[in-house]
Amino acid sequence: MKKPLITVALVLVAAALLSVFLSSMMEEGPAPALSISLTAPMQRDCSETVQASGWLKPWQEAIVASETSGHITEVLVDLGSVVTKGQALVRLSQDSVLTDIRKHEAAVVTAKANLAKAKADAERARQFRATGGLPDGKVGEYLEDEQIAMANLGSEEAALAGERVKLAQTTINSIDDGIITARSAQLGATISAGAELFRLVRQQRVEWQAEVPVRYLSRISEGLSVDIDGPDDHAIQGKVRLVGPSVNADTQAIVYVTLPPDVPPRTGLYLTGHIKLPTTPDSSSPRFQPCSGTG
Repeated sequence: MKKPLITVALVLVAAALLSVFLSSMMEEGPAPALSISLTAPMQRDCSETVQASGWLKPWQEAIVASETSGHITEVLVDLGSVVTKGQALVRLSQDSVLTDIRKHEAAVVTAKANLAKAKADAERARQFRATGGLPDGKVGEYLEDEQIAMANLGSEEAALAGERVKLAQTTINSIDDGIITARSAQLGATISAGAELFRLVRQQRVEWQAEVPVRYLSRISEGLSVDIDGPDDHAIQGKVRLVGPSVNADTQAIVYVTLPPDVPPRTGLYLTGHIKLPTTPDSSSPRFQPCSGTG
């Protein structure tokens, strides 16, 4: 008799619990449905950069060479010297040139005296020809001597001017503003015409020659901004000056980047940086982060 009573009791308890549960569910009401809202896409610009690396090199390099041969008597500048256009850099011995100038000056004086005499003779010959007091052949000789004297004077004056040019060439001047980056001029050395004496960075301007994968060339153009990781963690801002026309064996192209005038002209540094590509429009939900990328 006890087992049937226990079973009945358990059934009654389960029924009571079920009734309570159903009653509470009915009081709470139905579960809320999933809500969905629509948001219009936003138009914004995507920014992308290309990583690049390369050397700092001169914007343009100038070679200072001698126009004449001679013996170096003075070297007036050294490596790292900042020079201006027309500034004297080297002087050569002038002794032999000055001697030649004095010789030609004397020759010019003699030629002028000969011309004066020839002109006087030619003028008298013209007068005698008019009166018939001198044969035509002799008159012709005097007139010819006058022409020869004029030619001799012109020749001597030209030779004198040439020697003065040589004298000016004994002082070798800078051909532009810049900074000396190489020097081969040595005091006491004898040099020949055309010998290289110095190299200088024109205008003290250096540029970053960055290597960029060829696949980005169609998107890189003159004027794009460039961020360069300079020495001592100093950031440098530049602008694309030129995209190189050729590609090397590693499918890399050179992009020439102009640097600000206040950047020290230290060529030979290998730097890294990023070229900022033109922005492209992108439509996306405002809940997503703006697009960005680095090549």
